[in-house]
Amino acid sequence: MPTPNVPPLARGYQLQNYTIAKLLSAGGFSIVYLAHDENDYPVAIKEYLPNSLELRRENNALVQATNENNSIMFKHGLKCFFEEGKTLARIRHPNIVRVINFFRANETVYMVMEYERGRTLQKEIQLKRDREGVSEKLIRHVFLQVLNGLREVHLHKLLHLDVKPANIYIRKDMTPLLLDFGSARQALTGEHSRLAPMYTPGFAAPEQYRRQEPLGPWTDIYGIGASMYACIAGCSPPSAEQREKDPQPLNLHSLFGDRYSPELLDIIEYCLQLEHEKRPQSVHQLQKALQEPASPPRKKGSVLHAIKRKWFGFTRMSNQQQTE
Repeated sequence: MPTPNVPPLARGYQLQNYTIAKLLSAGGFSIVYLAHDENDYPVAIKEYLPNSLELRRENNALVQATNENNSIMFKHGLKCFFEEGKTLARIRHPNIVRVINFFRANETVYMVMEYERGRTLQKEIQLKRDREGVSEKLIRHVFLQVLNGLREVHLHKLLHLDVKPANIYIRKDMTPLLLDFGSARQALTGEHSRLAPMYTPGFAAPEQYRRQEPLGPWTDIYGIGASMYACIAGCSPPSAEQREKDPQPLNLHSLFGDRYSPELLDIIEYCLQLEHEKRPQSVHQLQKALQEPASPPRKKGSVLHAIKRKWFGFTRMSNQQQTE
């Protein structure tokens, strides 16, 4: 976990009726804490804190603007974050993180969410990386349910804009939960172009880089495709910016056709089209494709598979010999 640039709230700090227990995560836009309410019920609290605009002095909880211009930008983002919290608080869906409270304090805004036990899809990918990737069965199971939640979000006229494995949480019962919406981040950087864009390369759609193109459900669908790609490849696809400069085919069928159905690989390539009009235009359209029957993967005895095994086996052997 990266160290936050701005000091987090101290353990034991009392924030209304919540007591901060520890830091869970930190990014350029917010800090997330584990806390407990007055009944010792665990919650996750997200603090709006874009560290390029604001600062917090050591031993002081108050958030202060670094200058007057940053104060204007901070307040715009704060308004978007607050509106996002209000919208999310109205959504009750098993695959969307539940917002149970949001309030102003310390000159910023806090969003209180239910705390769930489990691990992120990113962690699952890391665990399966050396075992031929995440299984197709699990990919279909997770993403069909994530899409159920995303469809509900889109019905509320909200976009996620930061779909990636780190923001897909797998509960203990293997049901997924969509976390950490990026709508307020996008609004902040879109309104004030001199701010550094706040998106994740590899998972962000091309239109998130350019800003003049319309954002829509197809933007989140690119993130879904990139997240499925990460499940099979163990890493994100090249960034959209890089792909546009050097438009090489993804070659998913030749690289992964011996482990995954051609239908799943087609779906991933469909979602990762650089032109947004060529992607699925709605979650429902993508769900229908994922629910279609799948053909078996190409047989492992194929010539291509044998070449891959020979090459990668040689590479591993060479690396081992070099370290001996």
